Amino acid sequence: MYGLARPFLFALDAETAHHVGLKAMAAAYRSGLNPLLASRPKPLPVDVFGLRFNNPVGLAAGLDKNGEYVDAMAALGFGFIEVGTTTPKAQPGNPKPRMFRLPEHEAVINRLGFNNEGVDALLKNLECVRFKGPLGINIGKNKDTPNERAVDDYLIGLHKVYARADYVTVNISSPNTQGLRDLQSEDALRRLVASLLEAREANVSKHGKRVPVLVKIAPDLTEADLDGMADVFLSEQIDGLIVTNTTIARDAVRGHRHADEAGGLSGRPVFAPSTNTLKAMHARIRGRIPMIGVGGILSGQDACAKLDAGASLVQCYTGLVYRGPALIAECVEALKHRNSQPA
Repeated sequence: MYGLARPFLFALDAETAHHVGLKAMAAAYRSGLNPLLASRPKPLPVDVFGLRFNNPVGLAAGLDKNGEYVDAMAALGFGFIEVGTTTPKAQPGNPKPRMFRLPEHEAVINRLGFNNEGVDALLKNLECVRFKGPLGINIGKNKDTPNERAVDDYLIGLHKVYARADYVTVNISSPNTQGLRDLQSEDALRRLVASLLEAREANVSKHGKRVPVLVKIAPDLTEADLDGMADVFLSEQIDGLIVTNTTIARDAVRGHRHADEAGGLSGRPVFAPSTNTLKAMHARIRGRIPMIGVGGILSGQDACAKLDAGASLVQCYTGLVYRGPALIAECVEALKHRNSQPA
C-alpha cells in the first residue's frame, strides 16, 4: 500500500509529507486498517538495558516529536518507540523550508531545530498511550539556553519524563541547534553525564524504578573525540549509547541541488559513517555499554550490519520514508536469520 501512497507523498514538500503520512497512519490505526500498511513481524525477544524488547527494531526519535502517534507506530511492528526530542519549553524550531528529500541518494536533509510543543505537552499526549513495549523519551535543551546552563534544561527534562519513560536519551548531537554538539567535548560531557546520573539516583528513590540513561552521539567525530567520550561513558557508567545522529558531511551527495542546504543528512549516505562510528565506539567500550545502531538502515541487511558492528538494537527513521512500514518486518526477519546462523 505504501508503494501506492509514496508518489503522492513525494509530490508534497518533505515536511508536509511528514505530517500527512503520520496522520494517515494514525487514521489507519484507528480504523483497524494497519494490516494494509505492513505485516507485523513475529516476536524476536531481546533483553537490553534491563528491559524486554519484543523485537530489536525500534523507531528513532524525530519522527514523533510530541508523542502523538505512539500507538499507531507501534502497531506497525516496532519493538520499541522513541519520542522527542522534547525541550523544557515549546519552541517553533528553525524557519521553513527546513526539510529536503534527496531521492537519488535515498536521503533527507533536515534543520528542524527541536521544533516541539514542550515536555508538558508531550507527557499529556502520552497519558492515553496503550503501547506496553519500551518507550524512550529523547530530551534536549532549548535553543535560547546557553551551553553554560544546558545541564539545567536536561535536568528539567529528566525529572519531568522520568516516571513515564522506560529509558531516557540525552540528545547532544543534533547539528540543528547552534553549539549543541559542543556538549560532546570531554569536559562538558563529563559534567552533563555526572549531573544526570546523580539526578537519576534521586528519581530511583522517588519513583521506585531505575530508568536507563542513554546518550546519542554524532557520526562526525575524530578518533580523539571518541577516546575522550568513551572514557567518560565508562568511568561515569552510562547505561547505553545511540550511535548515531545525522551527519553534517556532504561528500556522498556532492552535486545534488540540495547538497548545500544546512542541516543534518540522514538516510543511505550516513550508513557508512554511522556504522564506522559504531565499530569504533564498540572497540573502545569493549562490550561494557549496550548500543543502539541507527543511521541509513534501508534493508534487513543494513540492520544486520549494525549488530555486526556492535549494536544490540537498531532504529529506523529515514528508511521509512523510502521503504515504508514493510522495512520493519524485513529487518526483524533478517535479524532472526542472522541469529539462527552458527557462530
